[in-house]
Amino acid sequence: MEKQENLDPRVYFAAEQNFLSWIRTGLALMGFGFVVARFGLFLRELQIVQGSLPGQSYSLSMSFGTALVVLGVLVNLLAALRHVRQVQALNRGDLILTRPSYLAIGLALVLAIIGTAMAVYFVWVK
Repeated sequence: MEKQENLDPRVYFAAEQNFLSWIRTGLALMGFGFVVARFGLFLRELQIVQGSLPGQSYSLSMSFGTALVVLGVLVNLLAALRHVRQVQALNRGDLILTRPSYLAIGLALVLAIIGTAMAVYFVWVK
């Protein structure tokens, strides 16, 4: 790898800002997963209060919600690992911007799959 001379401290601050952005993304995924998981429970309780028996199961919302919470935890763990590696590379003087962010690409693909599955489910259930 290429070595950098006289590394500017702003590079460390940018790496930390990037790390905190990933943490925010992981927390948002966990929060959204919690809402999705509890939405089915809310709908079931609403039917009981209205006096009708639950006509359908909302267990899929629990599955999607749990998947999003787990994804948020994984994003936070991978972000921490990536940040540690970036700081170590910066301390060695290595150039760290040599490849795309596989974490971002992987997260985008997983969210696209979960979103598509949720859309198909919503169209199918009506």
